[in-house]
Amino acid sequence: AGHISRARTIFWNGPMGVFEWPRFAAGTKAVAEAVATADAYSIVGGADSARALAELDLADEVSWISTGGGAALELLEGKDLPGVAVIPEGT
Repeated sequence: AGHISRARTIFWNGPMGVFEWPRFAAGTKAVAEAVATADAYSIVGGADSARALAELDLADEVSWISTGGGAALELLEGKDLPGVAVIPEGT
């Protein structure tokens, strides 16, 4: 949580294990709370991470949520995404 609290931009993609099972939820909860309370621009990718934030009532505390975790990672990698490729420049 210390590194997260000092970050100015955070990109979190994917929960920390099987958060749906209470005995394995601690890691995801800790990361979600750290991201939600950080003074940073925070982007959360993936439907599972979005669900975890919603279940913890933290979804409104992050800057942006994308349910397309894999697509978000590919976009960050500079790969062409079919849906993005058809958007005209300057729109």
